Amino acid sequence: MKRHRSIRSFFSLAVTPVMPTQSQINTNLNLSEEVETGASNIPNDVLTEMSVDAPVEPPVEGSPLVEEIQPPSNDPLPTTTNAAIEFDPTEIVVDPGLRKPIEEYDINIRDIVRREYLLRGPCQPIGYLYPKKIQSGRKRSFLESWFKKYSWLEYSVNEDAAFCFYYYLFKQPRRGDNFGGDAFTTEGVSNWKNATQIFREHVGKVDSLHNCARQHCEDFRNQRQNMDNVIQKITKEQQEEYLGRLTVILAVVRFLLLQGLAFRGHDESRTSSNKGNFLELIDWLKMRDEGAKILLDNAPGNNLLTSPFIQKDMCEACAKLTTKVILDDIGDKKFSILVDESRDASIKEQMAVVLRYVNDKGHVIERFLGVQHVPDTTSAALKGALDAMLLAHGLSMNNIRGQGYDGASNMRGEFNGLQRLVLDENPYAFYIHCFAHQLQLVVVSVAKCCSSVTDFFNYTTLIVNTVNASCKRHDQLAQEHHDNLVRGLENDEIFSGRGKNQQTNLARPGDTRWGSHHKTLCRLQLMWQAVLEVLENICDDGPTSTTKTCAAGLLKQMESFEFVLIMHLMIKVLGKTNDLSQCLQRKDQNIVHAVALIGATLQKVKDLREHGWEEIFEGTKRFCAKHNIIMPNMLDTTIARGRSRGRGGQLVTYQHHFHHEIFNVVLDQLIVELNNRFGERSTQLLKCIACLDPRNSFANFDISKLVELASIYDADFKPYDLILLGEQLETFIHEVRNETKWSSCNDLGKIAELMVDTGKDGDLDLVYRLIELVLILPVATASVERAFSAMNIIKTELRNKMADDWLNHRMVCYIERDIFTAIENDKILKHYQDMRKRRIQLPHSSVASTSGLGSIAEEE
Repeated sequence: MKRHRSIRSFFSLAVTPVMPTQSQINTNLNLSEEVETGASNIPNDVLTEMSVDAPVEPPVEGSPLVEEIQPPSNDPLPTTTNAAIEFDPTEIVVDPGLRKPIEEYDINIRDIVRREYLLRGPCQPIGYLYPKKIQSGRKRSFLESWFKKYSWLEYSVNEDAAFCFYYYLFKQPRRGDNFGGDAFTTEGVSNWKNATQIFREHVGKVDSLHNCARQHCEDFRNQRQNMDNVIQKITKEQQEEYLGRLTVILAVVRFLLLQGLAFRGHDESRTSSNKGNFLELIDWLKMRDEGAKILLDNAPGNNLLTSPFIQKDMCEACAKLTTKVILDDIGDKKFSILVDESRDASIKEQMAVVLRYVNDKGHVIERFLGVQHVPDTTSAALKGALDAMLLAHGLSMNNIRGQGYDGASNMRGEFNGLQRLVLDENPYAFYIHCFAHQLQLVVVSVAKCCSSVTDFFNYTTLIVNTVNASCKRHDQLAQEHHDNLVRGLENDEIFSGRGKNQQTNLARPGDTRWGSHHKTLCRLQLMWQAVLEVLENICDDGPTSTTKTCAAGLLKQMESFEFVLIMHLMIKVLGKTNDLSQCLQRKDQNIVHAVALIGATLQKVKDLREHGWEEIFEGTKRFCAKHNIIMPNMLDTTIARGRSRGRGGQLVTYQHHFHHEIFNVVLDQLIVELNNRFGERSTQLLKCIACLDPRNSFANFDISKLVELASIYDADFKPYDLILLGEQLETFIHEVRNETKWSSCNDLGKIAELMVDTGKDGDLDLVYRLIELVLILPVATASVERAFSAMNIIKTELRNKMADDWLNHRMVCYIERDIFTAIENDKILKHYQDMRKRRIQLPHSSVASTSGLGSIAEEE
């Protein structure tokens, strides 16, 4: 019988066949048997991807591939390994000068590598300060404007050379008329004098190798022209059903991403009672939506779209588009970076990066860029990871105008820290130590300022640990507090209302938890009677004599006048610092307002030191009278703390001890720490910035200092701009002081928003540029701390094997949920479709909405 040749064979005659090994033949036979019998454990979606061959490119005339087919030779076959070659995303390098040539990748993953590079796009660092070098007697450099003229052009920061994006991905065999082919793929072009001529000659005529590579790229992107799609003849109805299934899957993925829930289950078999959130949610949708049930139940076995690989691809598409919206919003604007590192559930050090910038509406925005695993936390390692992340997202280090970190030495080190490494590369990236961290250090220092206060917080920690040492004591404390609230409501001592008299518990204070000291003392005062009752129960029913003795000692301390006085004093003092801490943690907080808040808080503390003793003392007396606590006679004498009465130690009155040795010492220490910790307020930079404080009609406005501030940013203000800036500042201050619409603005951020609304950002562009540079200076790293809180929600002890990319994609969608929820389904599905070679393509018509899941089934 005559054997017919398949269509594919006509396109593969010119290629020298490579005979498979016997192990590969056996593997393919076994795989075919499993597919036919349905007994394979490989997900159907994976089989779909495996069953599709890579697109076959037509051979070019003159290519060594166009040869006469030779008969089989007796040469030994090349040895191959049985292990499957897998794509490693870490091999994707943004810088074209450091990339591995496409030819060096395994042939089975070359198309995957090409699609990954196409999704990322060419490397075009915007805002980068391109180095200049002497060429033909003049200093020349790469020009950023060439990116707009030549979309295929790439620039290598490492090599300081230009490359061709199309030619790297689809390089064709060289021909005689090709100009500079190897230079655009291996060495790069660095002749800036004749660059435009070289670029034009490289593009050449219509049939040049560059245009051939470009055409190959366009055909590769258009999966509809793929031979597999032509052969399979997928109908429009099948494409519509495929779109409907994808829409259902995307709805489930969106829900799980926004809630930070796990996708997979321990047992995902059909007989499992709990197949995991993803599959269970799909079953839940099928029970409540007949259209979704018909779509998913009638899906082909190799196109169910429920495999883990599909889930991860869909999540990656969501994260990439969310990040793209952020990067498009930033554009070529200046920005600041907020960086911190923390350990995740799998004991891996993760570095989180947040960007702070001013958008087109004049709003101060802080956006999460991503999280990246770092092998160690040295400043050099963090700098390398930061460079890689910025370059991967097309951001330039030269556009950074501020950096904010915590107080760790590897971050803020003046000589070898991360801030110094960034400053060496960009001298305008001014470092601001996180104000919230500094304020917490102030609180910790005040809590240890004198022995009486130190003992007070030690006793407080013991009280919290003792009453919460067991579930029984915890329940007793809650019940006693509940009973006291009920009695207070019955006696009209307290009043009911929404949000009042809620169940609460004592929280242990911690040096690294912002505001924890104040919260602990407030709850101790609120639950005072309940705590005493629990301690009494421990004294009577404690398991050991040590526990009973400890509880009795704590009772004695709590019912002393000194303990109550320090509690009232610290609640008052820490209340002021806690209010300041909450203000500093706002995302839109700016450096001008933050410095003003610190100054206002410092003044309040000074006023409290001068005039607050009577108020604290009277409040303590009322509390002692209410709870039957004995108050000593203030004129009686007591031994000075740390002295022996038998050895003739100094005697002081109780009034002197409480007022001068506790009250004054605490407030003096707080004033000293605020001045020392926030020494940045005295730097020349912040002295000039303070002139933009809009309070009291810009009372501190000083044109000479603001021009001096602009001169510090000499990369953003040229000498002629400084002259114009002085004139624009005069116009600006005249308008804001004489027009009523500006008088209500007491915050610099509101000034920027009003300038955009009224068009002043264009009329007074230099003034707005100066305000923008001030606004992007970081204040606190609270956004990074919130990112780590989200990481602990997503990656838990039960999900500690989560890969780094999977974690990063999930965190981006979870943290930037406002952007993620606003992205349309059709954009996500289009990006998902372009990520890999898909067996079925999306229909040409518009993407169906999620609300119409059953429309396809109803039409049937």
